[in-house]
Amino acid sequence: MSETSAEDVMATAAVAAAGWRRAGVAGAAIGVIAAGAAAGVAVERLTVGRGMRKKARLALDASGPYGSLRGLPGRAVADDGTELYYEVDETEPDSGTSRASAPAGSGSRRRRLFGRKDPAAVTVVFSHGYCLGQDSWHFQRAALRGLVRTVHWDQRSHGRSERGRAQAEGVPVGIDQLGRDLKAVIDAAAPEGPLVLVGHSMGGMTIMALADRYPELIRDRVAAVAFVGTSSGKLGEVNFGLPVAGVNAVRRVLPGVLKALGSQAELVERGRRATADLFAGLIKRYSFGSRDVDPAVARFAERLIESTPIDVVAEFYPAFTEHDKSGALPAFSGLPVLILAGDKDLVTPSSHSEAIADQLPDAELVIVPDAGHLVMLEHPETVTDRLADLLVRIGAVPAGTR
Repeated sequence: MSETSAEDVMATAAVAAAGWRRAGVAGAAIGVIAAGAAAGVAVERLTVGRGMRKKARLALDASGPYGSLRGLPGRAVADDGTELYYEVDETEPDSGTSRASAPAGSGSRRRRLFGRKDPAAVTVVFSHGYCLGQDSWHFQRAALRGLVRTVHWDQRSHGRSERGRAQAEGVPVGIDQLGRDLKAVIDAAAPEGPLVLVGHSMGGMTIMALADRYPELIRDRVAAVAFVGTSSGKLGEVNFGLPVAGVNAVRRVLPGVLKALGSQAELVERGRRATADLFAGLIKRYSFGSRDVDPAVARFAERLIESTPIDVVAEFYPAFTEHDKSGALPAFSGLPVLILAGDKDLVTPSSHSEAIADQLPDAELVIVPDAGHLVMLEHPETVTDRLADLLVRIGAVPAGTR
């Protein structure tokens, strides 16, 4: 097979390193992050040719249904004029067909989870994480589809939403801005009625920012909240599973690295395509905790992350080190709250979820074994079951007999 030698691996690494140098970045620090993934890629490249790997990726893209669900589209307008794309999945009217007679599969599972076809008038709003999009909730969306009203939206500069207009004018993006964006989406897509807010990673931070800015909305309309793999602050202390020296090097240079890369977006995007195997290894390491992830799901995660332009990656990164919304958490006191995280999450470690639970002692805390940052894709049934239980607790989807 062509291009399967160790020399080829080293040549690819050298080209990548040269690209980093041209961008004016510290290749050593990036190498610390990439080392584990690069080792795995090297082994793979000794046995599988580039053409074969490309064909495998194309086959997975063609066969996987992930990200194919679509709803009624709409657009909200943020306070800086940015258009935010969202989709609504409405509840389905009673078709007169008994679920008891439905064939085994998704229908029988829905019957077990939700019990009846006419859920109460609650809107569940899903907010996604950094470098992802609304489709990252694919499994949960499929389970809830037609049973409860849901809103899925793309954060500014992500997915189908417009690039942040304020950012185009040089205004740094912050988590507070994302909270105001969520308010605009709620005003447009769910202007009245009770709400359930679900957020993963940056989406959870967005919900906290919403509560910080609009505590009356939480008090008057929010019936329940779910925080998935998120943090209320101190993200600058996360070690990403690296040794101390590596962490310190990364923290020192990464903001400058991303800024340099963001300023040369075209060059970097070409480099990302040329080193797709390396990036795939990085994505898998920092997205999943178990070794037996469905390859189609892993590839779906790659597609989501790859679709985020490097200048957007650079634009958002500083917001996380500045994020501190622990003071907003009391707004959720007295509400049914689910806090869920993977025990092998290297991006927002489970200790951050435990810190949220410390401030919300009545919340349900679920730590999922062998799960990484994208726990809703890696262990979808666990996440869906816990969300279903939350909805049952508030009467949004009353439990019934099997």
